[in-house]
Amino acid sequence: MDTYANLKELGFSQYEAACYMALVKNHPINGSQLSKISGIARSRIYDVLRSLISKGYVIEINAGQYASLPSDELIKRLKRSFDSNIDAFEEQIAKASQKDDFEYVWTIIGYDNVMEKAIEMIREAKDEIYVRLFPEANIHLEKHLTAAQKRGVKIRYIAMGKIEKKFDVQVMHPNHDLLQQTIGGRSIEVITDKTEALVGVFETGSEDVSPINWTRNQWFIVANRDSLRHDFYHSFLEKILDQHQELTKEEKRIYKIIKEDN
Repeated sequence: MDTYANLKELGFSQYEAACYMALVKNHPINGSQLSKISGIARSRIYDVLRSLISKGYVIEINAGQYASLPSDELIKRLKRSFDSNIDAFEEQIAKASQKDDFEYVWTIIGYDNVMEKAIEMIREAKDEIYVRLFPEANIHLEKHLTAAQKRGVKIRYIAMGKIEKKFDVQVMHPNHDLLQQTIGGRSIEVITDKTEALVGVFETGSEDVSPINWTRNQWFIVANRDSLRHDFYHSFLEKILDQHQELTKEEKRIYKIIKEDN
């Protein structure tokens, strides 16, 4: 087991990590004593100390006496360095990224991973969210959708089962009780701000290994968003043509909203 693997990830060599940690516990101390405590050969200890001094992590306080930078100060410096490198990397990757409209369709596997991604998308949405959810997914996502609605995001909700109406624009999909059997599982669709889509089917009995698609591909998003829009029309047509009932004032209001959602 590598005792100081975490420090090595932060830019320390194995010797530097061992030397610094020995100094944290014992300072001030001379090179000979530090060699014994750290397990670093005396022939190498001074090279290691010089390296740590050049990085500002160790100071020679008297001739031949060394002390470590206080640990809280080291942590601050490492955080600043990390943040600075991340900022620089963001700039570099932005310049290097292709500027075309093509986006890959990625696969997310694992029920919890999919729910985590859906929650992230909902939390980051600024304008609108289209969703088509079965009750099981609704349990995970409803509170986040409610929070989005409260901050002004427009929710367009198609319920794939008996789900309490909580959103201004919400309908129940016709024949919802047969849908899971028909499609072989429970579908999930979350489309946010016309820029991001999470779409797929949790296959019955294999929910945790079912591949769910996530993408920013605009054509994929347009097609799936339109599919959800047409589910609203499906709901209204089923009522008019199959149930031979007229739309209520509320349903006509929702129809007008969806029609204008271009």
